[in-house]
Amino acid sequence: MGSGAAVAVFGAYGHTGRFVVAELCERGYLPLLLGRDQDKLLALARTRPGLETRQAAVDDPASLDRALRGATAVINCAGPFASTAAALVAAALRAGIPYVDVAAEIEANLDTFRHFAAPARAAGVVVVPAMAFFGGLGDLLVTTVMDDWAAADEAHIAYGLTSWRPTAGTRASGAVSAQRRGRRRVRYTSGKLEYHDDAPSTLEWPFPAPLGSQRVIGEFTMADVVTVPSHLAVPRVCTYMAATAAADLSAADASAPTAVDERGRSAQTFVVDVLVRAGGTQRRLAATGRDIYAISAPLAVEAVDRILTGRARTVGVASAGAAFDAPDFLAALSPDLSLHVPRESALAGFGPDHLR
Repeated sequence: MGSGAAVAVFGAYGHTGRFVVAELCERGYLPLLLGRDQDKLLALARTRPGLETRQAAVDDPASLDRALRGATAVINCAGPFASTAAALVAAALRAGIPYVDVAAEIEANLDTFRHFAAPARAAGVVVVPAMAFFGGLGDLLVTTVMDDWAAADEAHIAYGLTSWRPTAGTRASGAVSAQRRGRRRVRYTSGKLEYHDDAPSTLEWPFPAPLGSQRVIGEFTMADVVTVPSHLAVPRVCTYMAATAAADLSAADASAPTAVDERGRSAQTFVVDVLVRAGGTQRRLAATGRDIYAISAPLAVEAVDRILTGRARTVGVASAGAAFDAPDFLAALSPDLSLHVPRESALAGFGPDHLR
């Protein structure tokens, strides 16, 4: 679509927000720079001449209404999403425009599905939470792998990251999420979320190139346990994280990502490896790319573009795989994402008993 259509970006001056603003500009959209901090908005605007800034706060509905005036859609990049998502979704519904966010917080995404499914459907508005690296990409991959299967027994999503330098927003969101669940761990099994205090388990995951076999933390649970079951009949969804990346995330002295190219991306590379089983059959698909924060921008902007051009499959609250043609969506990301099918036999004997 593009053609100068205005898309509001809340949290535009944040790490991911800046990637989203750049992606919108590259695709011919006119980003409206929204956020709570006027000084940060003006500083960003100086690097993007001609873009309008609009200060707004989530505890001031009138300011959000003014900020969204004239926008065709809004992308929420400001965490913790436990604090921002509900207010932004409500404002988008009042404005009658689509809402997309990049939330990785399990609880915040659950809230969006629970509280806004009926209002968004009644308003005829598309709301897509977790349209990012965590939650959105995994859901698109699982949906693509499922293909003609009406149901599957289990889906496994393994995240291989060469490193993980968390942003301040990631740290803040993680702290809020942990607090909300009483610092318990969470799993999705037997068709429901369960909270528990079991010690983390580990196993060896045979990632395809460029990573190769890596030690991973089992049940390092991410937003995929919300997005995938929201529309697919999969009673068990497990996610895993490379142990070295998990250690980076929890390090007391962890530094923010450092840009190493002209697009502002870090040197971090990733492999997302998906395995889906039904009966005695399994299917597998992997995606490789660069910088988990940067890849969230084409994911979110592609979603907005598809909604605005009439390529969304539903209205109301929907995950990426439910809202869009998953294989076609992934194909559209080819400049930033590579897909391939790893060797099927590599995980032939893998199962719950391998967690240790």
